[in-house]
Amino acid sequence: MRILWTWGAGLINKVIDMPYYVYVLKSIKDGWLYVGQTSNLQKRLLCHNQGGVRSTKGKGPFKIAYVEEYNTRSEAIRRERFFKSPQGGILKRKLVK
Repeated sequence: MRILWTWGAGLINKVIDMPYYVYVLKSIKDGWLYVGQTSNLQKRLLCHNQGGVRSTKGKGPFKIAYVEEYNTRSEAIRRERFFKSPQGGILKRKLVK
């Protein structure tokens, strides 16, 4: 995480420039793979493992199988969408082996 200081209206403002992550989770139970993106990887994994995410509820517990870091959310979303495509799914499975 990078912290940037900006000057505005005579005050110094702290702006946090957080990285975004694209992650692949692997179900410990049956090997099922899930792709998502977040700015807080540890918190998101906890949500998945506690059943707080509708698309993964009942399929966990999960472990993180693969992670990529991006500077912007739009880059992370673009990569997440690629991994959810047929072509990206092939690469996803190769990366987690």
